[in-house]
Amino acid sequence: MGIERFACVREVHAQQKDVPGAEIILGDAAAEAESLCAQGRAVQLIYIDPPFNTGQEFHFAQSVGEQGYKRGGPANRITHVAYTDRFEEGQDGYLRMMREVLLSARRLLDARGSIYVHVDYRTSAHIRLLLDEVFGAENFVNEIIWHYRSGGRATRHFGRKHDTIFLYGKKRGYRFNALFAASPRGKARRNHMKRQIDENGRTFFSIRSNGKLYKYYEDDPVYPSDVWDDIPHLQQKDPERTLYDTQKPLALLERIIGVSSGPGDTVADLFCGSGTALEAAVRMGRSAVGVDASIHAHNVCRKRMLAAGADFSCVHEKLPTASRSACGCRPAGIRTAGCGWD
Repeated sequence: MGIERFACVREVHAQQKDVPGAEIILGDAAAEAESLCAQGRAVQLIYIDPPFNTGQEFHFAQSVGEQGYKRGGPANRITHVAYTDRFEEGQDGYLRMMREVLLSARRLLDARGSIYVHVDYRTSAHIRLLLDEVFGAENFVNEIIWHYRSGGRATRHFGRKHDTIFLYGKKRGYRFNALFAASPRGKARRNHMKRQIDENGRTFFSIRSNGKLYKYYEDDPVYPSDVWDDIPHLQQKDPERTLYDTQKPLALLERIIGVSSGPGDTVADLFCGSGTALEAAVRMGRSAVGVDASIHAHNVCRKRMLAAGADFSCVHEKLPTASRSACGCRPAGIRTAGCGWD
């Protein structure tokens, strides 16, 4: 008699101790977004950090055996492919994939939703045109420059030290809470302004121009511009590191999520990778949906969700009869502590 075979294709992280749920789906970004739409689902914010069409293959190392887990080191590790950033048809294939993803993403957004698309110099011009086509040029909001300082300086061109993040609303009435990203003006003196204290004891700086007096209080909010140079790139030994290549810092996603969604909203990341957007969303009181075609990404996301306090269960898909379970889990509907991919 054959053994029934099951594959874990989705995990649902249930709400626990006021921590919102996070759903992690193993699959294709566009197809899974369409599936969510077919279920009548809608989200308030989508962030995607898609492949950059680098032509590279990314790997991760796994410790093996007793010595590997006790001592580590390269002699006790094996290397696996985490994901591949290559397209058989080159740029044409890449842009065709991205167009399908953006079309599905737009359908998944609710009427007041918005999308952030994180790219770099390789594809930014092409993605901007695609976004204009899919979302409408009139719904363009910002081209955000995330400037970071990292090691190394080029000698044959100016150092490439920024990424581009495009922000589009589905419609003009998109959510936007600028106050979330604001910070107090502070005590720093600017432009030779005069420092004074008003009758209520509040400190302000003043300047007279064309016969008019302008006052700027220390505790007034200052809103960030579209150049973000106050969020550093993750260094190799940063405690946030998950050993997942291309991981982005929590501070970056916290700003995006805080400005463009509210508590109780749902945030989706259709290339969830290391799970930064999912962790930020859950910690900020949002629900999260992550999609990725990489099993390695699935593993990393699961661990981050558990660390954030969320429990999970696997949703399985029955496969043809075989000698053993595909992922080590028990059959569908039975809660498990994991699906055996660790």
